[in-house]
Amino acid sequence: MAKTVIQKINNKGSARLFSSSLLEFFTRAHPALIFSIYLPIIFYLPYYSKLHFGFTGLKLFGLFFFGLLLWSLTEYLLHRFVFHYEPSSAWGKRISYLFHGNHHEFPRDKERLFMPPVPSMIISSLFLMSFYVVVERNAFVLFSGFMLGYLIYGSMHYAIHASKPPFRWMKGLWKNHELHHYKHADKGFGVTSTLWDHVFFTMYDIKETKLNAETEKANNRLA
Repeated sequence: MAKTVIQKINNKGSARLFSSSLLEFFTRAHPALIFSIYLPIIFYLPYYSKLHFGFTGLKLFGLFFFGLLLWSLTEYLLHRFVFHYEPSSAWGKRISYLFHGNHHEFPRDKERLFMPPVPSMIISSLFLMSFYVVVERNAFVLFSGFMLGYLIYGSMHYAIHASKPPFRWMKGLWKNHELHHYKHADKGFGVTSTLWDHVFFTMYDIKETKLNAETEKANNRLA
């Protein structure tokens, strides 16, 4: 994967993705809409599994927690290898821009911090079907935890781009994602957690980055 350096960033405005106003409308999503779609599913599937399959509370908790953990890894892998894949064809570059490139060009566009409902539901359905093939009826609770992880991710992503960290201990997450957008996009792929960045050695060295920034400012003053 090539090292990506973000050169053009617009902190105001929004990308125009389609000439059709109707298609353009469906590329946007308010967080409340996404929550209204997935929260009922997240609550209902464990209830359904307990009612129809007799799952115990411990099994429900275990599958749900594993789903959360699975989302955390999926978040990292999708962000690193899918959203930041750099295709060579014009068609591939267009798809890449639609999915993620526009977000790096306009990182503060609040209407595109969540994936729009239509592609989101298609992709989440594919995940559910994949889980079912592997673990059969256990997939329903697993999927609930997985999708809660997605909502947490979306909420964190929205908060990082729209506001300051509410707690001091969260500053590292904010800083990590800011560096991903405003320095080099080849690191800092975790949004809700830096766990997998540490595991796969894609974590920024915050102290080194700060030192380099200070050196760059000093050199600019001397120039």
